[in-house]
This record gives sequence, C-alpha cells and structure tokens, in this order.
Amino acid sequence: MTRRGAPVDVVGVGRTFALGAGEVTALRGFDLHVPPGGFCALIGPSGCGKSTALRLVAGLDWPDEGSIDMAGASPDELRRQRRIGVAFQDPSLLPWRSVAANIRLALELVGRRHEHAAVAELIELVGLGGFEKARPAQLSGGMRQRVAIARALVTEPDLLLLDEPFGALDALTRQQLNDELQRIWTARGTTTLLVTHSIPEAVYVADEVLVMSPRPGRVVARHPVAFERPRTRELLLADEFHSAVQTVSASLHRSEGQVVQLDAGADAEAEADEADETGTVPPGADEAGTA
Repeated sequence: MTRRGAPVDVVGVGRTFALGAGEVTALRGFDLHVPPGGFCALIGPSGCGKSTALRLVAGLDWPDEGSIDMAGASPDELRRQRRIGVAFQDPSLLPWRSVAANIRLALELVGRRHEHAAVAELIELVGLGGFEKARPAQLSGGMRQRVAIARALVTEPDLLLLDEPFGALDALTRQQLNDELQRIWTARGTTTLLVTHSIPEAVYVADEVLVMSPRPGRVVARHPVAFERPRTRELLLADEFHSAVQTVSASLHRSEGQVVQLDAGADAEAEADEADETGTVPPGADEAGTA
C-alpha cells in the first residue's frame, strides 16, 4: 500500500462554547498525532468532545487554544483547498441525484466536473457497481453510506474524517462496512481519523485507538493495534483480538459515574458527564462530503 496524505498534529487544543448564561468546555489539553497514511480511531464517553475534535481537525471550527498542523498547513487551508474528505453518520445524499451524480457533486464543487473515470473507479471500489443510476431511496442504509464515503474520497483528499459513519446501521451491515472500509483504506492509503463508540470496530480497522476522558475531553490512553493487514473476520474470533478489545475497554471502564484510566503509568481519573456535545459550525461549511 502506498502511504499518502497529510500527517495530523494536534497539541494542547482547548475549545469552550457559550451555553445560555454560562459556558461549556468541550476540550482541554487535547493532543493527537496521526502519521501520513495512518488510521486512528477515537473513542470516549458520550459528550467527551470527540465530534468537536473532529470538526476542529476538519477546519469546520477553530480552537480557543493550542495548535493543529498538517505538514505546515492549517485545517482551514486544507478545507479551502478541498483536501479534506468528511463522512458523517447521516450520509446527506441529494435524493434527486443518482449514485454517480451524488459522488460527482464533490468534484463539481472543486471545478472538476468531467472526471467520470474517477467516479466510476470509486463506485467499483466501494462495491456499488451496477447501481450508478440508482437514487438514494432505492438503496439500503449501508449502500448510502458507501456513496458518502466514495464522495468523500473522490477528490483524493489528504485526510479522511469519519464521524460515526456506521452508527445507525444494524450489526451485520456494520461489520460488512468495516470490512469494506478496511479494504478501501488499504487500497487508498489516505490518512484517516474515525470517531466511533464501538471498541471492536476501532480495534478491527485502526492502527491506533485513542481513548478520551469525559468532558473536558483529552486523550488519556493510546493503544497501538498490531494485527497484520488485511484483517479478516476470523480475527474477530481470535483470543488476541478479544484481549485487545478488553485492554481498550479497561481504559474506558466506568464505575459510579467515573472513567478510570488503567494503563500502566497512568493515573487519570475524571468525572463522567453524559450531556450531549455542544458545538457550532461556521457559516459556509460544506455538507457534501468534502470540507
């Protein structure tokens, strides 16, 4: 696999939002590093700031403190250059457009309207050959997510950001798409950051799993994933896989409203907060798969 894409270096990032007469600090002291072509998964308790962190890396919001660097460029610079691809839990497809036309929309936004070969290649890569002319209403939920991922990749971004893209799907479809995501990432080698609530999903697809504390969120554990690629479903039955999942789960262990960091040498313990994450997206942010 050819490694390509931008490295992501986040250092000491903090983000606070106004909320009524008060304020909510979503992130504080948040650090993150993803090497070029790396695949990192971010997990944590509800409301810990995972999606806020993803929006900051996408250039859809700005930190109050700290820095975010991508090989000398800021997220906003990469976003304006259409070098960041984003896929959310809601695929946000245009219902009157076909599969091919929804994917082509990302190219149209950057003035590359006639690159039909790129669209055809992505349709085959995500396993939608034969559905080029289908409308979103004619597709299953999993197929619509494949279209969203293809749309995010068609501009050949330096960074792919995935915010719970399979969270609303049934377990079987979710595992099928985990297989597809791993295959697509192996073929493309794009730097990828995935936000997920599923520990098995994170361990199955990522090179490294980062565990966040409750709000204000920060990374409290880093778990490299050493399984060889390509990873197949047989791995899901292996003792080594279950051990890795248990290790990550231990970092996220919750007891009486607390999340306890159990990694060697760590002593982080933070109060849990189940409140939803709060954030804003600046005007003009794109919702068509590229940021």
